[in-house]
Amino acid sequence: MAGELNGRFLKERRPLKAQALVCDAATVTSLANDYGYEKIFSRQLMANAQAGDIAFGFSTSGNSKNVVEAFKAAKETGMKTIAMTGQGGGKCAELADVLIALPSDFTPHIQEAGQAVYHCLCEQIEAALFGK
Repeated sequence: MAGELNGRFLKERRPLKAQALVCDAATVTSLANDYGYEKIFSRQLMANAQAGDIAFGFSTSGNSKNVVEAFKAAKETGMKTIAMTGQGGGKCAELADVLIALPSDFTPHIQEAGQAVYHCLCEQIEAALFGK
């Protein structure tokens, strides 16, 4: 999703600020070694995010400790949170300003539907910011 926002989805436009917190292997490894895997996203958010930013987390169960910890850090930072999860939303449901709970508890279906949903979100973001 960050790639679609940094680059383009359907429109040629200016790039939008977005960062995927899973892509920097050195940072992820360092944080996991020093703080535990559950802190790999929250530490990055605390370093790079500010109030008013949006944290988008994807967890099929809604209970992934690293995503839950990231949402806690996001709330402390004054960020808005959007969670995409499977049915029910798990612990992320309590921390999300917006919950997209996909109606399944079968991981492959959640992941497949999630891809379609984030493409729809990218389309809507472009339309809202840059016109139809």
